[in-house]
Amino acid sequence: MPYAEPSPGLPLDALSALLAPRSVAVIGASGDASRIGGRPIAAMLERGYQGRILPVNPNRPEIQGLRAYASIAELPEAPDAAIIAVPAASAEQATRELAERGTKAAIMFTAGFAELGEAGAEAQARLLEIARRHGMRLLGPNSLGLFNTANGFYGTFTSSLERGYPNSGPIGIASQSGAYGMHLFSMARDEGMGISCSVTTGNEADLNVGDLIGWMAQDPGTEVIAAYSEGIRDAGSFLAALDLARRNRKPVVMMKVGRSEVGSAAARSHTASIAGDDAVTDAVLAEFGVVRARTTEELLDVARLAVRKVYPAGNTLGVLTVSGGAGVLISDAAEAAGLPMPPMPEDAQAVLRRDLPFCAPANPVDCTAQVLNDLSLVTRFGHSLIRDGGYGSILLFFTHAGGAPSITPRLREELRGLRAAYPDRLLVLSVLADPPQIREFEEDGFTVFADPSRAVAAIHAMGRFGDAFAADRPAPPPALPGFGLPATTPSEAEAKRILARAGIEAAPERACARADEAVAAAEALGFPVVLKILSPDILHKSEIGGVLLGVSDAAAVRDGFALLLQRAASAAPDARIEGVLVAKQLSGGVECILGVHRDPVFGPVAMFGLGGIFVEVLKDVSFRRCPFGEPEAEAMIRSIRGAPLLLGARGRPVADVPALARMLSRLSVFAHQAGPRLAGIDLNPVFAMPEGQGAFAADAVIDIAEDAA
Repeated sequence: MPYAEPSPGLPLDALSALLAPRSVAVIGASGDASRIGGRPIAAMLERGYQGRILPVNPNRPEIQGLRAYASIAELPEAPDAAIIAVPAASAEQATRELAERGTKAAIMFTAGFAELGEAGAEAQARLLEIARRHGMRLLGPNSLGLFNTANGFYGTFTSSLERGYPNSGPIGIASQSGAYGMHLFSMARDEGMGISCSVTTGNEADLNVGDLIGWMAQDPGTEVIAAYSEGIRDAGSFLAALDLARRNRKPVVMMKVGRSEVGSAAARSHTASIAGDDAVTDAVLAEFGVVRARTTEELLDVARLAVRKVYPAGNTLGVLTVSGGAGVLISDAAEAAGLPMPPMPEDAQAVLRRDLPFCAPANPVDCTAQVLNDLSLVTRFGHSLIRDGGYGSILLFFTHAGGAPSITPRLREELRGLRAAYPDRLLVLSVLADPPQIREFEEDGFTVFADPSRAVAAIHAMGRFGDAFAADRPAPPPALPGFGLPATTPSEAEAKRILARAGIEAAPERACARADEAVAAAEALGFPVVLKILSPDILHKSEIGGVLLGVSDAAAVRDGFALLLQRAASAAPDARIEGVLVAKQLSGGVECILGVHRDPVFGPVAMFGLGGIFVEVLKDVSFRRCPFGEPEAEAMIRSIRGAPLLLGARGRPVADVPALARMLSRLSVFAHQAGPRLAGIDLNPVFAMPEGQGAFAADAVIDIAEDAA
């Protein structure tokens, strides 16, 4: 698919008819509030929907106290939105009549379409064609619907509302799954979280999760976006929505479920076999500052803390605790998350020791249970953590003591003063208390967690949002001259010639058709050399013994030349053999792997890692969607766990990281410009030479897709 660049923005009113309609028709309306066609009417009546409800049922003149209409044609007006709750056999006709009346959006509860196979997919395609022909947006089919607390619009048949309606608030939910989307809402409601809207997209014949995230990114009533998706259908709208949310400083926390291998391409591309869909998803979400939640609990934790709208860039954690054990647990959780906990300054520690000689003031700051006898210590220690420690986030652990009736009122008083003095800091409590007490702490401006480890994970997420919001927009990637790809997968030598036009340097080498040419090339390059079989049909040469290292004299070159031809004839008798590649054997550099894999959703994705065990066993690699500039490339390089080996660890020479970043960036631009015929690229190994000496590809594979348009 073509590279999907985020668009400048999505029109705010594009989905307004769906989420804030002035009138709604219910096709298949029922007088029974427990039936699918009756639930939305009952909910809207109970919640004071501000628009007009137009029930359509040929058998009833009145439904739930409202006048009913026998057909869509008899409606007194073209409704802004319509709910379609009729059997699949009648859904197409209802869609056509609504579209012809000028309805702007339809919510299709009806199932029995693409989820059932080829015939259902064809019927779904007809629905979409009808809707698009008349400019009507379609949610579903097979959607559980939506609700918008701002105007009381409940276009949903979820039974979760029987246990209570949501509190109005700033969290928007966009979910591909209807049942799980309402599961998220129900858990959020039960925790007292405020919801602005919840939308379930179902089969996504038209509108998808990306479209809804884009609407919420512009909705004044939505400040935090929680999303659930099983698969991204439209990369363009999805990326545009994430970009818009980041520019509008609206945090997105997302559950993306479903992990899969990349299929047959993995057999041809080393990069593809390492990537996998899930690793690419991680990279794309990280690019836009989205926090990916692995559990529902984590998603809700992040969403409810994000409501505080404090997103500390360069986040650090300071901890005030009455328990040394809890301090150790919190420190472990912070280290696992990658959340820094630098120690308090020595002079500040000395002051705290004067206030409380037996405290442990480093960080975590353990003020012991003595603080419960003198709660003014909470203020003094808290001020020091923020003022002297300079931490972006503070976690205060008071366990069950924080909920004790004899302590809670006085503790709240101290904490309110701290909150008022530092409104720009993220202050989080870990206490065990009854629900009324927790509500009081929350009203004072503190988010409360019973489990401090969960608090640490949510605090870390706030810093990730802050870093994303504070980051400058990336500079445009470097411009490269135009080029053309060959008709089929080229040999190594030809691949390197093509990449050289993009400024991607290879080790000095020569392609040789005869043994005497190989000897002359080796003598010109200087011994030792590497000999490699040269064939566009043998991509992984080492697997057939097609690579000889450390060839040190002319006789060894002649013998090696013959040996490689013999091995190729035996292992791949039908392969086209162009000869042998003679290359300068590099030494003194760090072996790396650079590659590109064409993801079926997001297009070309670049990979970087160290060679050998780091990539084969540890999978210590980073990914980024193409194209990108050198700063982003260098960030990829520095993000892997093995980066210290490039940066001078244990007395090693510092590698030429700028040259490596330049190569990686140019590779990303090359892959982007190549288009869908490029299936993948492997540069393995690439030698990152010592600082100032460059980076060189010792092997190169350009894989051309045989079936690309």
